[in-house]
Amino acid sequence: MLAFQDFAAQKTREAILAEIERLSTVFDYRDDVRLQGIGNAWTRQHYGGAFGLVRSHPLQTAMSLVFIRTKDGNTGGRDPGAFGGGATDRHLIYEGLCRVSADAVLAGAGSVHRHAFFSVWHPDLVALRASLVLPRHPAQIVVTKRGSLDFDALVFNVPGQRVFVIAGDECRARHETAVHARPWIRLIAIHGGDLSPAFERLRLEEGIQRISAIGGRFTATHLVDAGLAQDIYLTTTSLEGGDPGTPWYSGAVPPRLTAITSKRWNENGATVSFEHLLISR
Repeated sequence: MLAFQDFAAQKTREAILAEIERLSTVFDYRDDVRLQGIGNAWTRQHYGGAFGLVRSHPLQTAMSLVFIRTKDGNTGGRDPGAFGGGATDRHLIYEGLCRVSADAVLAGAGSVHRHAFFSVWHPDLVALRASLVLPRHPAQIVVTKRGSLDFDALVFNVPGQRVFVIAGDECRARHETAVHARPWIRLIAIHGGDLSPAFERLRLEEGIQRISAIGGRFTATHLVDAGLAQDIYLTTTSLEGGDPGTPWYSGAVPPRLTAITSKRWNENGATVSFEHLLISR
């Protein structure tokens, strides 16, 4: 298994060496809807101003979805990094502003590969996170009903790093021994498929007030249908591809989306767009 120190050093080098473009603003209504703005000199220079956050509420977890999709609307694929978002989307948006203020990053079991660990790595983003008085790394949340988890994955093997597995009965039964051997992991039970009580426990007992949910699309759909996600950060590239028929929302009643910010940049000669959208029913 890759040592966490080596993994972190590699991720940091990649972020420092990346050619990150500057975004241009198409429109930004963040102030009109009274969103919180965060940033430092480096992020404002590259993002083109403050980055908008739905304000946290004492009685509800603030939860944002994060997706990249191809020109034809697909979000599924073996390598979303090949969709065309490039280094800018990866280091400034996905591994940057979308999670820099998060208490935790959430992923479905299908998004947790062997070398998965979700944090920010560019030194200027690390500095922004520190200025927000947050721990170096967000807590890690994995959601699974049946328990198809690989406990050799890096995310489960960083002692001292808080990990929460929101799990159905089958998962808890299958992995009780593996979790018991890792005291930094906590199992949170799902009862009857309702995720709301699990997030309420995390908010009240663990101080998890803001979550960046990075996929996959079935987990995101469940969060939207349960009324748990308030907004989505959506990157759209100029390339076609991905697995056909894989929009970010896969449920029966698509939510209403209200665009409050639109940005764009050029990546290898092609236009990439970024939108911040509010989710409502």
